[in-house]
Formats: sequence, structure tokens, C-alpha cells
Amino acid sequence: MAIRAILWDVDGTLLDFLAAEKAAVQRLFGEFGLGPCTDGMVARYSAINDAYWKRLERGEIPKQEVLLGRFRDFFSELGIDPGLSEPFNARYQLALGDTVVYRDDSLTIVKALRGKVKQYVVSNGTVVAQTKKLERSHLGEWMDGVFLSEQLGAEKPSMAFFDQVFAALPDLDKEDMLIVGDSLTSDMKGGLAAGIPTCWYNPFHHPRPADMAIDYEIEDLHQVLELL
Repeated sequence: MAIRAILWDVDGTLLDFLAAEKAAVQRLFGEFGLGPCTDGMVARYSAINDAYWKRLERGEIPKQEVLLGRFRDFFSELGIDPGLSEPFNARYQLALGDTVVYRDDSLTIVKALRGKVKQYVVSNGTVVAQTKKLERSHLGEWMDGVFLSEQLGAEKPSMAFFDQVFAALPDLDKEDMLIVGDSLTSDMKGGLAAGIPTCWYNPFHHPRPADMAIDYEIEDLHQVLELL
């Protein structure tokens, strides 16, 4: 297999999403006058958020319900007016891009791959949040294209998402691509269903599912260089 293109996930792969999430939520609690937001509270929000995204990936709810429902549930548990969900989310989308923490020196890796393979972003993140992240991290400057589910009208892992990626890249065959991501339910499941070679980024050493024929498993993004 000769890899000619890498499809990169962003949150949790190229960038440390949990660091950005924590900084954004805690800062906005201050901005909205909601008092301190402890690490435990952030962890609870993160769990609620993750559950909502999993429902989105299964096609159970639309993205707008993810964006507002997570804060509505979180605020309700804390006794905060759930009516703040919409304005809080609007600020949150922008605040997510204010904290840039690279995973495994990802910017240097992406730079090193420029000219060797084509590189594309494939993300379920919102346009507002991802555009700011890619600009502030400078990762966007080194990409050959960006595919965001909000613009495509379909989410990973659906074939409706990947079919549009394939249509936009007619010079590449599926076997020429490698999707690299941390999510089993969106990146790996989507890549496997779409017939793309898969590379699971697993820095926290989660158990590998026996029912998923993942092609590669790595714990450090530098290992991607060894696969080419």
C-alpha cells in the first residue's frame, strides 16, 4: 500500500481537545458570572458532551441538539438557568480556538509531511470552532483541504460524509488514503465502512476492539511517518 493522502482528525488527534475544552468552559463561567468551575465540574461536562457526540455519530440527533443539549443538561444539574445554553455555546465555539495545545508536536509532523503526501482535515467540529483552531494553530496553512461535516451536511462516520470527500478528490483511490484519528466511533468506524485504510491514534492505550479490523494502531503521531 502506497499512502498518497492522509485524512486527519483534529480534536484529540492533532490538537489536545480536552485542554481547550477545560480552558474555554472555565473562562466562560467567569465571563457569565457563574462562579468557579472546578476540574470535577469540567469532567462532568466533558462526559455529557461525549455522550451527545456519540448520539450524533449514530444519527440519533442533529448537531444543533448536541451544541445546546449538552449545556442545557450540564446547567440543569448545577442549578444554572438552562436558558443560558444558547449564548454560552455561541461564545464557547470561539473560545475553543483560544487554547492551542499540540498533540505530539503535530504541527512539526504536518510540516514534515508537506510535499510527501496530500493532507486533509476531516472533522465533525463546527465551522466556527475549527476554522479558528486551524488558523491559530497554523495547521490549516499546511493542509491541502478541509472537510467539515457542518459544511458537508453529514457527519463522520456516515458514508454521506466520506462520499463527498471522495468526490472532491477524484485523483485519489480509497486505498491511497489513510485516516488518522482517535475516535473509534467516528474516525475508525467511518474509515472502515468507507474502505479507507485506518490508523487509530491511541495515546491512552484503550483496549482495541476485537470486532474492528483496524489497519494500524499508534500511540504517538510521529509513528505516522514510519507508515509512509
